[in-house]
Amino acid sequence: MKRFAKILLALAFLMSGFTSFSQDLTAKEIVKRAHDKANGITSQGTMKMTIVRPDWSREVTMKAWSKGTEYYLIYITEPVKDKGQVFMKREQDMWNWMPSINRMIKLPPSMMGQSWMGSDFTNDDLVRMNSIIDDFTHKILGSEVVEGYDCYKIELIPNPDAAVVWGKIRLWISKAEFYELKGEYFDEDMVLINIMTSTNIKKLGDRMLPSKMTMVPVDKPGNQTILETIETIFDKPIDESFFSQQNMKNIK
Repeated sequence: MKRFAKILLALAFLMSGFTSFSQDLTAKEIVKRAHDKANGITSQGTMKMTIVRPDWSREVTMKAWSKGTEYYLIYITEPVKDKGQVFMKREQDMWNWMPSINRMIKLPPSMMGQSWMGSDFTNDDLVRMNSIIDDFTHKILGSEVVEGYDCYKIELIPNPDAAVVWGKIRLWISKAEFYELKGEYFDEDMVLINIMTSTNIKKLGDRMLPSKMTMVPVDKPGNQTILETIETIFDKPIDESFFSQQNMKNIK
């Protein structure tokens, strides 16, 4: 019994150490952990986006690849009228290949806040043009429970020289798992524009993650966009040359 008591004491000490370490994380470190867990060193997978409006809805399926925070590529597979469209972010530039008109378009920064394919996500949201780690100042506002998870509530304010879409972001990140479970997105006048929630936690690749993201515009009743991750592979090597204009035209 004494030996068992010692084991319990040791476990309690280790757990208290972990709790202390977790509590000592800075706001920026928490956001980075959540970002790294959701994205990995690289990622590749398939997703389905459902755009819901009061009178109609439509689905878009896609393949997506990422490498770090600098390289993203999205290839549309359905519907037929959009199939073959490709969106790519390479470092600071974003491009759109439209095979139906055989045209490559460079998206200017002024378009990053516009709707992506008619959804409630912006161009910036889908390819993460800006880094929520480097382009913002982070502050822990407190703790709240979201979907049964004890979460850090973190405020992100853009740096003065950052070319970003949002005037302020609030994120709720679970303390133990580092799931990003909720986000609130404000414009430059600090008016709340969109609310994002993440649910349906399941195994994606080698880790557990929320697989369903819902974006709801606060001033448009009945509108929402649901982005579901079907499958993902993390940390499989992808060469930077994959993210090229030439590959945008050839990818299948």
